[in-house]
Amino acid sequence: MSRIFITGSSEGLGLMAGQLLASQGHSVVLHARNPDRAEVASRALPQAEAIINGDVSTISGARDVAALANMVGPFDAVIHNVGVGYREKNRIETVDGLPHVFAINVIAPYVLTALMGKPTRLVYLSSGMHRFTGAHLDDIKWLTREWDGAQAYSESKLYNVLFAFAISRLWPDVRVNALEPGWVPTRMGGPEAPDDLRQAHLTQAWLAASDAPEACVTGEYFYHKRRRAPNPVAYHTATQDRLLTLCEEITGISINETSDRELA
Repeated sequence: MSRIFITGSSEGLGLMAGQLLASQGHSVVLHARNPDRAEVASRALPQAEAIINGDVSTISGARDVAALANMVGPFDAVIHNVGVGYREKNRIETVDGLPHVFAINVIAPYVLTALMGKPTRLVYLSSGMHRFTGAHLDDIKWLTREWDGAQAYSESKLYNVLFAFAISRLWPDVRVNALEPGWVPTRMGGPEAPDDLRQAHLTQAWLAASDAPEACVTGEYFYHKRRRAPNPVAYHTATQDRLLTLCEEITGISINETSDRELA
């Protein structure tokens, strides 16, 4: 049995992955943005070991969630599921001066990865939309470009893959992978999404807990339990390292703070 923490899991794919893992006998810790969402999650998965509350749209909030997770942990796996979609028509700025999409989709998993004790597996959710953009690290905060919500989302999902591949290089003792669940009809995906919702949560649960040889890998990208080639930019180690440097500059937190922590 594994202990698994899933961010952004009060509903949608995170909750579905938690329900599947719990049904397989694993111990699952969920995460909700606030107490109301935590209550919804508790009703949906009453067998959850715990539900961590915290809004990760701010750096301080993500720090708090990491601290709470460390109190509940250690974990065998962490699924970085938390995220927002592509429908923000204007640049919404957080208290940290960051675009809302970037803060939640990129900075939150960075802070949690850096400050939580190392698990043995890390899983990052990306999107097929990451293939249709580049790494615009010169304007990562969207300060000079005209805002485009779909583009900002696509970039954030590319950064998730870059981040996963970077961590897989830095931490060879951890299995680190990324995936795309498909465009499915969740609250984020919208009712017009054409992909199969029944398949969308399976890969992340599989990568987090399965002993199948195909799941016991690192530095790979998946779709429906099959390896899939990501945007080629994701393999650029210089771009990976530059992204980590920018995240460190933005947050004041180094990913190396975790490098000497023991595995869960």
